[in-house]
Amino acid sequence: MVIELITQYPKTSLILFASIISLFITIVNYFILDKDRMREIKARQKELQKEMKEHQKAGNNDKMMDLNKELLSHTSEMMKHSFKPMLITIIPILIFFSWIRGTYAGTAIAGSWFWWYMLGAIASSMIFRKIFRLP
Repeated sequence: MVIELITQYPKTSLILFASIISLFITIVNYFILDKDRMREIKARQKELQKEMKEHQKAGNNDKMMDLNKELLSHTSEMMKHSFKPMLITIIPILIFFSWIRGTYAGTAIAGSWFWWYMLGAIASSMIFRKIFRLP
């Protein structure tokens, strides 16, 4: 029955699957990420970028280099935090992608299924991140 629906409505079903996977990833992020720390890092990064613009206008390259180093250290810390949920979600997503590739190969969107998936995943991810108030 599911395969029949996928064959009849490939775009809609793929966007629905992308939304489900995005919800799964968002829920994992919600429970694993240190949201307060991530918000602190993002706020500090914005401050640093503002300071860097000011020093760039003034031509103070030494101060810009120091600010850039601090910015890179915050970026590195954010990557470390986001790596934890990725480790949890990567295996299910790889399994799901292999299933999707095989399932949608015989449909009307065989050549463009990936782009339809990306469209649905990006849109739904933005919505779910707002709903769950993730940074």
